[in-house]
Amino acid sequence: MTTISREEFILKELKLAFNDKILESRIAAPRYIYVTVNKETVIPLVKFLKENFGLRHIVTITGTDFGEYIELIYHLAIYGRTLMVNVKTKVPKDDPEIESIVKLLPGATLYEREVHDLLGVVFTGHPNLERLILPDDWPEGVYPLRKDWKMEGT
Repeated sequence: MTTISREEFILKELKLAFNDKILESRIAAPRYIYVTVNKETVIPLVKFLKENFGLRHIVTITGTDFGEYIELIYHLAIYGRTLMVNVKTKVPKDDPEIESIVKLLPGATLYEREVHDLLGVVFTGHPNLERLILPDDWPEGVYPLRKDWKMEGT
């Protein structure tokens, strides 16, 4: 009889539940799962992890400008923070909009504000998408973590 790891079990369950909506998946290391989905699948996947695997904690959201798109990685802790499910998705840079996960994970509020502030991603449905890091007088539409941003005087 072959036993499978928690990581393999979770991936199997995600693939059963989301079938072809999982674009890529891998176990990067013990305790670290990565799945890539379209932005429309993020909310249902987070909800599934909450309902089936006790997801209660978001560690952070990583945002990276890849030129034509911005990649977001939601770092989600399950099983009492002993396993990380990292959910990757892309938003087009010319329309960087995605639904907020704050209703499912209220702790995401600051991380979404940070990504909005520094990369310009709009999290629709966020209750308070105000500045978090940049000063209030920072120019609108200027995002310092985008590749096309230039510091004054350079």
